[in-house]
Amino acid sequence: MKKKVSLVLSSAVLLFSLSTGTASANGTLDGTVEELLGTPYKWGGTSQESGFDCSGFILNVFKEFEIELPRTSKTQANAGDKIAKSDLRAGDLVFFNIDGKGISHAGIYIRDGKFAHSASNKGVSISKLSDSYYAKSYVTARRIASEEDYLHMITEPSTAE
Repeated sequence: MKKKVSLVLSSAVLLFSLSTGTASANGTLDGTVEELLGTPYKWGGTSQESGFDCSGFILNVFKEFEIELPRTSKTQANAGDKIAKSDLRAGDLVFFNIDGKGISHAGIYIRDGKFAHSASNKGVSISKLSDSYYAKSYVTARRIASEEDYLHMITEPSTAE
């Protein structure tokens, strides 16, 4: 009897902590990105189930915060306000010229010189802007989120009702 009660209580605690963790993870930029890490790359992909390309990953993350964006990285690079690399904050978009033909890759700045993106060789992952591959192909950054959206993206959701 003690084992059954202990098992039921342990299961309830585990279930509660998992559901609580998921709720808060979905409420912030960090949590949303963390849930998508490892999702495979798929050209033209816009969902976790099928995989993402770089702009599809960005669309999916920003959709969590009810922010609409154009579909491609080239058109996303014209959205919002241009900002200096030195002024980057979490949620800003960063753009790269990987193929030598203009904007061809994009990601979401996280912090500390790192950005999340869907790379063709790794899927959704986090890289450093200082990595030589990205440093030499960096083009620009755009601020999409309003101040209110930004605060929503970086702040844990309230548990108060």
